[in-house]
Amino acid sequence: MSKALQEYLKTVLPEDHIRMEEPMDRHTTFRVGGPAECFITVDTKEQLKKVLTYLKQTGWDYFLVGNGSNLLVSDKGYRGVIITLGGDFCKMERNGDRIRAGAGVLLGSAAQEALRGGLTGLEFAAGIPGTVGGGVRMNAGAYGGELSQVVTEVEVMNDDGELLVLDNAAMEFGYRTSAVKDRPYVVTAMEVRLTEGDPEAIRERMLELAKQRRDKQPLELPSAGSTFKRPEGMFAGKLIQDSGLRGHKHGGAQISEKHCGFIVNCGNATATDIIELIEETKETVEKNFGVELEPEVIFLGE
Repeated sequence: MSKALQEYLKTVLPEDHIRMEEPMDRHTTFRVGGPAECFITVDTKEQLKKVLTYLKQTGWDYFLVGNGSNLLVSDKGYRGVIITLGGDFCKMERNGDRIRAGAGVLLGSAAQEALRGGLTGLEFAAGIPGTVGGGVRMNAGAYGGELSQVVTEVEVMNDDGELLVLDNAAMEFGYRTSAVKDRPYVVTAMEVRLTEGDPEAIRERMLELAKQRRDKQPLELPSAGSTFKRPEGMFAGKLIQDSGLRGHKHGGAQISEKHCGFIVNCGNATATDIIELIEETKETVEKNFGVELEPEVIFLGE
């Protein structure tokens, strides 16, 4: 690890916000992954600006991690800087029919804030385990709802430390994608506009969706949610099931017996086990149905 980087970070961040060789299995819902060379927590926009401009000037690779709910980190880890957002980025405020939430806020917390305000439109997000930052980046959605339907604007910081505000159109939302995905932008906050509703009906809908999740998804085992994107007009889980792969194991990784769209960690999986099972599943489905499954999971590291 570069001594210069470490020394610089100490001038910007509290010492306990800088961790070297941090195991990434602590920071992903798959519970796998080797060490990050440097793992930092950033609490303010000023700190973020200093960190991003320094990393750009010095050529360090970096990656933003929220709840790690859609991430598979290599067993060898990540040679670079992992940034997670805390402090100011975990604040939320409600103003009339709008909620502004920092990138570090959990989507479930934003949905609860909407419920408290008697606002409908965010119920679908109640059970999504990711943060606002990651959710916006991939246009997170579930049960027919997605963030693109309610987001009015997104605040981002570019790698020169400049803050930009992108409206819904500028975000170029698509299925599991947005303008943020391929640009050097860090999401710092989002604003959503919701509709006044009946708090009891909103709560009922959230409970109903939570029950559907518990009934149909393997929430008791570590996973990254749906492993594959939905092929147009089809369901990945159905294609995998019809390929005879329900419960199929590779090392400590398994295609869930409860929902074939999920690959789960049975307790001792490595990232390699999961990657090899993903590849095996893709090959089998393509051979059987001529459909190429595309992973929804982000791969990080070697």
